[in-house]
This record gives sequence, C-alpha cells and structure tokens, in this order.
Amino acid sequence: MLAFSGSSLVEKIQIPPALSPKEKPELRSLLINARGEPVTNRKQWLKHHDALKSDWQRFLGEFPNRRAPLKTEYLSREELPDFTRAHVRYQIEDGVWQDGYLLTPKTNQKKFPAIVVFHPTTPLQAKGVAGLAPDYDEEKLQGVQLVQRGYVVWCPRNFIFEETPDASDGARLWNANVAKLKTRHPAWRAMARMTFDAIRAADFLESLPNVDQRRIGCIGHSLGGKVALYAAAFDPRYRAAVSSEGGIGLGFSNWEAPWYLGPEIREPNFRLENHQVLSLVAPRAFLLLAGDSADGDKSWAFIEAALPVYKLVGAEANLGWFNHHQGHRYSPEARQIAEAFLDEHLKNYKVSFGK
Repeated sequence: MLAFSGSSLVEKIQIPPALSPKEKPELRSLLINARGEPVTNRKQWLKHHDALKSDWQRFLGEFPNRRAPLKTEYLSREELPDFTRAHVRYQIEDGVWQDGYLLTPKTNQKKFPAIVVFHPTTPLQAKGVAGLAPDYDEEKLQGVQLVQRGYVVWCPRNFIFEETPDASDGARLWNANVAKLKTRHPAWRAMARMTFDAIRAADFLESLPNVDQRRIGCIGHSLGGKVALYAAAFDPRYRAAVSSEGGIGLGFSNWEAPWYLGPEIREPNFRLENHQVLSLVAPRAFLLLAGDSADGDKSWAFIEAALPVYKLVGAEANLGWFNHHQGHRYSPEARQIAEAFLDEHLKNYKVSFGK
C-alpha cells in the first residue's frame, strides 16, 4: 500500500468532483442560524451547534441521563498469532446487553489507539468484521485489518441483529428488534439506539487499561457507515470517524426504514438533513468513502456544506471524502485511504483537532 503524509492525504481527500447543478443536492447553509442570522465566529457557531444537536436529539429521542454500570463479562478468549480475540458483553442499560468481539494486538506496547468497527448488514453481524466467518468478504475484514495495524478494536453487534424468538433473518428480524426497543423507549428512533450503543462502546473502550482515551475512533461500512456518522456527531470521544458507503444524504439510501429513522423523514415538512449531523463532528476528523452506490459524487455536496464550519473552527484539514468508483465495496483503495486517515488523526492525535 502507498503511504501518505498529512499534506498529501489532505490533497487526496479534498478534490471536488465536477457536478452539474441538477446533480447537486440543495442543502441549507450551516452558517445561518434559526433566526436567519449569519454565524461568523466560533462562539456563534457553538451556540448554533447546540441548537442543531438539540433539534436532532428531539427527533431521535432523548438519551438516558444515567448510564448503567457496564458489568463487563468475558465470555471466551482465543489466542491468534498476532492478536487475541475475546467475545465480550456489557450492559447498555439495566438489563439490556450488547456483545461483540474485542481484538487486541500482541505487542509490548502499554497503551494503544482504539477503534470501534460498526459492521455492515449481514446475518454474520460482528462475527464478519472480527474474522470469525471464513466465507466473509475479505475486503471487509476491518476489525482484523486494524488490529494488525496496531489498534485495539471493538466490534459490537448492531441491536437489530439481536436474537429474537420467531423472527427470521432480514427485515422481519430487524423490525422485531425495533418493536422490542419501542417497548422500552417508545419515543426512540432505531438510530437513537444505535447511537447510544456507540456511546456505550466508547465507555467500554475507556474502561480498558490498555486504551489511550485520547485516541478513540470508529469506522463502518454500509449500515456501519450510518452508525459511524451518528457516533461521531453525538460523542466527542470519537476523534476520527470513517463512513463507507452509508448513503450520507437522507434521500441516498433507505434512511426511512423503521430500523433507521422511520418514514417521517419523507414527509414534505421534514426539515432536517444529515449535513447538520456531519457539522456536529467538527472540529474532529471525518472521512466519507463513496463508491457510486449509496454514496457517489453527489455526496460531495455534504462535505462542501460542512467545510465552512470546519474552516471557521480552524480544522479544514480534518474533513474529506474519496470516491473509489467501485460500487458498494470497501475496496483496497478505500481501505488505503481510510487507514492513512485514521493513522493521521489517531496515531498523530496532537495535531489533529484544529486550533
């Protein structure tokens, strides 16, 4: 794989595509507040940031004020040539558990940067990215790829893949788990649960003595790409995030599904859009990977809309995108860019977060 320096990487991930006006989504300026006033300085932006976050939090559903103790349990552990892999579970809320796979490099290093890998839509759930399924697409073995690169990696199971009686795989299973969620949190969108799970994933990584709490990031493909966006937006502990082919625009993929945001987003008076969610990540690092499937050249409009915010807070180099034009894949070229980006912003964290 090719190596990138910080400056050459920025050049690679900030090349705009040639878009016609018809191809370019219309996005409201992020530097105009709800009263129609311009946002021109950091103080004004922070106030507008909080207002946007509140708007989205009300739509998603409010998170609990109290976080339950993790009560972490190690269910199994195996030794592999260059890393260990443990099956772990912990509490999300009282009596609500999440499981996944913790991958740890076998080196004498005392503290590691850490990454949460949010898996794509697959009945294998977290087992795929964690390397536990021999027939899983080798390109998408992100957990294994990143632990071999020197990261502690946590691969959690998305809640829509929790085992539910009388529900087969696919939409029936996902809807059953959303219905189960609604019995506990009637006002929550499914993305609220996914986002809160991502917050608890950061809690879990912070609890590990071998994790450098200042260097936590996340990555996800497809379903996982959606979660990576919201994780970074709603938890500032994610210092760098990579979203691959999640379909960043609400009209780019099936965000209206009940296991994401729900059909309300298709109503004519719905005023929220994901460039607002993206702006909440600033000044922290965010990379969007496109392949001309869920995301493509039109996705650049979301990066372009958020760049003025990143410039305002002195962190323009922390935002970027890359289109590999190879479809709904985490292609070798996408992987190369993603890993260089994560290394730049997590292994060199002191210079990553703007002024």
